[in-house]
Amino acid sequence: MASVDVTVRGAGIFGLSVAWACVLRGARVRVVDPNGPGAGSSGGLVGALAPHVPENWNEKKAFQLDSLLMAEAFWAEVEEAGGVTAGYGRTGRLQPVADEAALELARARGRGAEALWQGRAVWDVVHVKDAGDFAPSSPSGWLIQDTLTARMAPRRAGAALVAALVARGVEIVETAPDEGAVIWATGWRGLLDLNEAMGRKVGDGVKGQSVHLRYAAPTAAQVFVEGLHIIPHADGTVAIGSTSERDFDNPTSVDEQCDDLIARAYSALPVLKGAEVIGRWAGVRPRARSRAPLLGAWPGRDGHFVANGGFKIGFGMAPKVGEVMADLMLDGRDAIPEGFGFQACFKR
Repeated sequence: MASVDVTVRGAGIFGLSVAWACVLRGARVRVVDPNGPGAGSSGGLVGALAPHVPENWNEKKAFQLDSLLMAEAFWAEVEEAGGVTAGYGRTGRLQPVADEAALELARARGRGAEALWQGRAVWDVVHVKDAGDFAPSSPSGWLIQDTLTARMAPRRAGAALVAALVARGVEIVETAPDEGAVIWATGWRGLLDLNEAMGRKVGDGVKGQSVHLRYAAPTAAQVFVEGLHIIPHADGTVAIGSTSERDFDNPTSVDEQCDDLIARAYSALPVLKGAEVIGRWAGVRPRARSRAPLLGAWPGRDGHFVANGGFKIGFGMAPKVGEVMADLMLDGRDAIPEGFGFQACFKR
């Protein structure tokens, strides 16, 4: 490719999704990553695309809702273009309800979902006896069930986007000069570089560890219990995660915390006991100081843009992130929520 309209620096989920959105607009795109696609946190295991609770509505929740509702069509188009499955499935989620007060709150949130989720998904409560084998126990006998939550196999999703981009003539290379508009989607180390460039903290990294089991429940809903995600994937595996570690020496080392994840998963879902452990993973997720994705023009660097800070919701946010960044870079139209910009980080 002799020249390009957009240089994407970073081949994680944000970089690849922005590249795809730009390609769909007819832009010539090159993706540059010295470590290759999915080398950072986008190469993890878990893939929980879970919504915020439907209450205290704000621009972050509305943006995420739009993205989650876009996801099925987004990934179907990617799969068709490249011929590689992304592992997407909107299979829902189950969460135990602790007591009568929590049950009343869950039902109130269900009414909130009726008003906020556009009639395209529900947040409801079901009795444990009606939830099937791949369901957690619950002190109250009730479970929250929502139909908006989806799963994503991160590595498969990255491979699907790479295949789609290559099929459209996009180069994905380790090194290349800046050409055209330049988008920096460079993960947690990119946030550290931004801190230095801006002279103030806009973000950092949070390490997470997760575990992969061989257990087939491809159509089951995922489970969320006391901060633990248990995600059955289409390929006959289950992902469990994750830890959150602000202090770490080795970004990719695994330790006894993985054993704790497994024990917690067995306690929450006894059907998993005896399942073969087929992988353990660790990586660092980029977290913006505002806790929302950091999107927009790079202050003081004309023609340069940033898409970073996906943290735990990057895959769920990716379809919408790609759309708004393509709007900004190619059309000059800024549809990014105010809370997702640099100023949101500077205010804190």
